[in-house]
Amino acid sequence: MPTITFVLSIIIFVLTLALVMLRPPHIDEAQAAALGGLLMVLCGAVRPLEAVQVLAASWNVFLFFLGLMTLSALAEEAGFFDWIAAHAVKASGGNTRRLFINVFAIGILISTFLSNDATALVLTPIVFTLVTQLGLKPLPFMFACTFIADTASLTLPVSNPVNILMLDLFPQNLGQYVRYLLAPSVLAIAINVGFFLWLFRRDLVGINGPGAIASPERAIRHRPFFRYVLGVLAVVAASYVLFSARGWPLSFVALGGGAALLAGGIAWRQTDLRRLGHEISWPLFPFIAGMLIVVQGVQNAGLTARLGQLLLGLAGTSALQAALAGAFGSALTCNLINNVPTMMLMRSALHSLAGASAPVQHALIYSTILGSDLGPNITIIGSLATMLWLLILQRKGLKVSPLQYFKIGIVVTPLMLAAGAFAIWLSASVH
Repeated sequence: MPTITFVLSIIIFVLTLALVMLRPPHIDEAQAAALGGLLMVLCGAVRPLEAVQVLAASWNVFLFFLGLMTLSALAEEAGFFDWIAAHAVKASGGNTRRLFINVFAIGILISTFLSNDATALVLTPIVFTLVTQLGLKPLPFMFACTFIADTASLTLPVSNPVNILMLDLFPQNLGQYVRYLLAPSVLAIAINVGFFLWLFRRDLVGINGPGAIASPERAIRHRPFFRYVLGVLAVVAASYVLFSARGWPLSFVALGGGAALLAGGIAWRQTDLRRLGHEISWPLFPFIAGMLIVVQGVQNAGLTARLGQLLLGLAGTSALQAALAGAFGSALTCNLINNVPTMMLMRSALHSLAGASAPVQHALIYSTILGSDLGPNITIIGSLATMLWLLILQRKGLKVSPLQYFKIGIVVTPLMLAAGAFAIWLSASVH
């Protein structure tokens, strides 16, 4: 690569990340990423045909996002999330501490099968309404929604879109994924729930009268369509497991489930296509497309290879060092530039590795997923789910400062990362 092109690719990369994170007026994340990708092509860092090939190779990622957003929007339209939240309130029996644990349980369920973004987007406003109606302090429950969204996003490949980004380049079947990340997921969830129960112990006292508990039946807007939605979601959940086990593209499940819900919604006249179009975050697609081309540009410049060699140097020949380097390295980067560009950078860096032993390679791959999923819990810009959560709270009139978030995240997140990295090391050493 000519020197001038090399320099320009670095400048474009830094400028793109700055625009994505600073979000100046009239330029959103999607526009910044798309502009960065276009500039990479214009300056010659990425050839036009190469850019097309990069985007075409990521078809599984784009279709997965589309299917996932469609599933979440239509399930919400049917009242599914209101229904399970009402059941959580009813099951608490008026006990505030039990309700708090139930909110975590719902967050785990939604994140596991519908992604962390769905948890932040649909659970946060529902729980806010419930706890304010019950006269409870909303902040502990709001923090529970956002933290469990990311913490539980490690459970399955579909639980976090960044998992798909990594596994799209390094295909792993469900057995391999669970072998390395089930224990870290369980440990992280236990640490998160335990720490929050202690942290907010003074706010989780008291009994709420049973009259304040809403009936789950009120959440059902159209019973036949609602039952149909439950059936489709059950099939989707089972299919996620089957396709993950077989190593088949998960986008087929997400897109198929979304199409099935759409067909049912139209048949029962419960779906407004215009409203559905507004519920899908279309700017996400140019954002991902632009970032893919930007990262390809720095990869062509040799920067991601250098990052890979740095990781390999930190890892040495030890799977434990590799797990710690991958987890904390990706977590730190997520909190500086967000987890989507971080994962794109890390997967490109790991793809350039050569000569590392199998345990070290596996430890680096899975600890990078760990760090990119759990790491964003330190700052409010770490993940899309957290940024969505913050916007929802602002609309509700509840302000959470970056310092408030940081004070909680800086304590619990390193504990989850260390426990998860240790569990990954054990799995890499055994297998």
